[in-house]
Amino acid sequence: MCYEGRTSSRAIDTCKAQATDKKLAGAALTSFMKKCESDASKACGSSAAEKKLAGAAKTSFTKKCVTDAVGT
Repeated sequence: MCYEGRTSSRAIDTCKAQATDKKLAGAALTSFMKKCESDASKACGSSAAEKKLAGAAKTSFTKKCVTDAVGT
């Protein structure tokens, strides 16, 4: 699952959009969002490694990638 290069037209792929689509609430929503953010973090970390990013560039890339994936 790679979130890099997401455009606003694909916003349905975000964690928040998926949760809304599934009509999740309460504990189910919290659990889903934690897992989705964790998965996004792993995918974004792998993507940063493939790009051979390090230090501040890796941190910045990963943060933006995860934010885009979660859909904040």
